[in-house]
Amino acid sequence: MELRSHPDRLLPADPRVRSVASRLHASVADLPLVSPHGHVDPAVLADDVPFADPATLLVTVDHYVTRLLHAHGVPLWRLGLRSARHDDPPPAAPREVWRTFCEHWPVFAGTPTRTWLEAELTELFGVTMRPSAQTADALFDQLCARLAEPAYRPRALYERFGLEVLATTDDPVDDLDAHRRLADDPGFRGRVVPTFRPDHYVHPDRPGWTGDLARLAEAADVDTGTLAGLVAALEVRRAYFSEHGATATDHSPPDAGSHPLTTGEAERVYAAARAGEAIDAELTALRQHLLFELARMSCDDGLVMQLHPGVLRSHHRPTLEAYGPDTGHDIPVATELTRALRPLLERFGTHPNLRLVVFTVDEDVWSRELAPLAGFYPAVYAGVPWWFLDTPDAISRFRRAVTDTTGFHKTSGFVDDTRAFCSIPARHDMARRLDCGYLAGLVAEHRLDEDEAIDLARDLAYDLPRRVFRL
Repeated sequence: MELRSHPDRLLPADPRVRSVASRLHASVADLPLVSPHGHVDPAVLADDVPFADPATLLVTVDHYVTRLLHAHGVPLWRLGLRSARHDDPPPAAPREVWRTFCEHWPVFAGTPTRTWLEAELTELFGVTMRPSAQTADALFDQLCARLAEPAYRPRALYERFGLEVLATTDDPVDDLDAHRRLADDPGFRGRVVPTFRPDHYVHPDRPGWTGDLARLAEAADVDTGTLAGLVAALEVRRAYFSEHGATATDHSPPDAGSHPLTTGEAERVYAAARAGEAIDAELTALRQHLLFELARMSCDDGLVMQLHPGVLRSHHRPTLEAYGPDTGHDIPVATELTRALRPLLERFGTHPNLRLVVFTVDEDVWSRELAPLAGFYPAVYAGVPWWFLDTPDAISRFRRAVTDTTGFHKTSGFVDDTRAFCSIPARHDMARRLDCGYLAGLVAEHRLDEDEAIDLARDLAYDLPRRVFRL
């Protein structure tokens, strides 16, 4: 069977509304892409080495793909991941990974991953064969031939995608060498900026926390033996990131608690945590105190604060021990924002420098908590659906849930949140189509004029993410 990506995909089924949505989409389809939150390795662009094969590029690095295949009984080593367990087989060869992926193509039906993959394969690589056990080898060879062409090297694809700016996610101790090389290279016409993610250093219940503190102390040349020292070290590294183009920070605590401790109590708990003597409640209190401190730092230096609480990381310990984190087994939990963020927002929610973009994977809080918070506090923006909720239906539910309270301009603009480089344009196009569909419905109901909808479509696709993330 032929593989194709329909030109009207994701647009409203009602032909009258679809015609409006199609015109709106045409007005934004070719706008540059702004990617303010993602996880692409900047060295991919700095080195500009050709991608090795389609399995490594499209399957192994994409936990959206690997987690669903794992759910259907495919072990991760068969998808190219290397296990730390000595009794596990070595990673499957790329061609075998690709065969496994193609054999399981039907399991992606109805998922956004299927939509992105179809767009990547058809529009980027010119594939017309539907993946299957019978077509796997022919597709693998076709894609390998494509990837050997200069037009499919990372920098050439960056330009082809129309990327204007790409934000990465980086450890505070990173020397940012790849970012520096890109910024200094006159042959690279793009813009790649780092994002400061300090979770390793402000979550004292993480394994290896004291070792991480030592690494931070060395990078910042600041003694982290006291809490004041940790705060100073974080400030030094934030300044270093700002000097190298960063405009934002990224925070993923288990909850959004932000209650500050007194100076003396905070130092006492920090000392106990470093000594391994703090109880769980104290570790939580210290983490929440540090989130408050990080908001204070954003008021001082203007870095946009991205907050996405409510995920239980590495839910399956055997997978964590074998394959490490970020391999598809992070699971959402219920999230509370209103009480949790109140201490932070009472102190900083009207500060002119603070910009707090709050994401959630618990859509129950969209209309009940997130929209009302963004609808009152100047500092708060409602982060659009991401991760488990970056689906066509959830994106539409988000617009219906928050627009009554916040309008459009207190939302963040789309974030692709991906490690899969080639999925970036497909993800952005999906969001643009869905937003245009929502706006077309308002036009059809005579709640917006079409010229207003065209302006809003541009805001959502391009202007908002640039403005919200200070890009």
